[in-house]
Amino acid sequence: MMSVARTIIDKVWDAHCVRAETADAPAILYVDLHLVHEVTSPQAFAELTARGLRVRRPERTLATLDHSTPTLAPGPDGKRPYADASTEQQVATMARNCSEFDIELLDFDSGARGIVHVIGPELGATQPGMTIVCGDSHTATHGAFGALAFGIGTTEVGHVLATQCLLQRRPKTLAVTVEGKLPDGVGAKDLILHIIGELGMDGGTGYVIEYRGAAIRALDMEARMTLCNMSIEAGARAGLVAPDDITFAYLRGRPKAPQGAAFDAAVAQWKLLASDPDARFDRELRIDAASVRPTITWGTNPGHVVAIDRAIPLGGGDALVERALQYMGFRAGAPLLGEKVDVVFIGSCTNGRLSDLREAATVLRGRRIAPHVRMLVVPGSDAVKRAAEAEGLHAVFLGAGAEWREPGCSMCIAMNGDRVTAGQLSVSTSNRNFEGRQGPGARTVLASPATAAACAVAGHIADPRDYAPRSQEAA
Repeated sequence: MMSVARTIIDKVWDAHCVRAETADAPAILYVDLHLVHEVTSPQAFAELTARGLRVRRPERTLATLDHSTPTLAPGPDGKRPYADASTEQQVATMARNCSEFDIELLDFDSGARGIVHVIGPELGATQPGMTIVCGDSHTATHGAFGALAFGIGTTEVGHVLATQCLLQRRPKTLAVTVEGKLPDGVGAKDLILHIIGELGMDGGTGYVIEYRGAAIRALDMEARMTLCNMSIEAGARAGLVAPDDITFAYLRGRPKAPQGAAFDAAVAQWKLLASDPDARFDRELRIDAASVRPTITWGTNPGHVVAIDRAIPLGGGDALVERALQYMGFRAGAPLLGEKVDVVFIGSCTNGRLSDLREAATVLRGRRIAPHVRMLVVPGSDAVKRAAEAEGLHAVFLGAGAEWREPGCSMCIAMNGDRVTAGQLSVSTSNRNFEGRQGPGARTVLASPATAAACAVAGHIADPRDYAPRSQEAA
């Protein structure tokens, strides 16, 4: 009997399906890696305690501190400047729960702490073919490795801790194929914003996206992580890229990846994950990479996007568009270039990796940010911070007038005290621009690290292509 052609999504799902779904019940899916942080886990651990349960597979659970942690260094007394008592309590509760339930915690003294979707890949805990979950919507980041990675809710966090399984309905499959070559000055953040603009904020609802094509294959792993990270912003359940030699080279030698002969054996299996040549998808979208430009948001969801040198689209009487424009203080049909910028944030699980910091530094080197702009640069992990400082990137940021902070989620979600003041316009490399996301009344424009850095220098929304890198001598 002939075998049925399958997508990578089908292959990973089938390999982890403990019980197939029925009309009355979702499937039971085994979970290879459960990532945990301090915000969505306390209630889950409390439920385990109340029911006298243990964590089913603590060795498949990895915890970190990121959302509520201050990005300012401890004071002379060694105390960390938490935003308030509740954030400090969240961190303390995480430490206590991990100790009680024998879970590895990347705490302040570990040297490996960082944003949950940064530390998993850089440690090699994230691997092709895995199912990965976390109580965080941007778990899709790990799909860059050919993993099926879902964000889950607090109740589901407790369920996975207790059973190492997750109840899920089988998703539909969506192929986003990007052929050709991205223009110079256009990166992964521009590409994913462009894709979200094509799909719409809910265009991926019910699907897992596989990103395919020559332009995707040309991306390095950190760029692929940026791409997959924002799949959720198009409504998709997850997004992934089939693993290849770029993936394998990234993982080789990382502490939690297989080592030696075991790594070679793993690669042989990982190569089988690619979608079969004649696999059918439920839906397909094709994009010409050459058509993508530096792209930013103008409204209050990531689907409100436009090429940076184009005018804001006309709303056509759409009430949601009109509300977004009113909140942002923008006008349909007007350009965004030249709009005054108050705050620039470079960081988050979308763009807080070393390549992102290099991209921003390329624009900032030899330049100063505008006097009225506040700029925060927040590395995604301890490892990223060390590597950036070894390259002297921190000196570029500080020399330009930016603040160089400790790792954490920071201004992406404004839980730790790093906030945008009401009414201020922020250009952010993070992933969401909802009303109040960066602080009550804050107005957020999403952009790439290069665009954000250009806006900081100009003091207004600016095209990064107008800010050619300056030489080291100019610095």
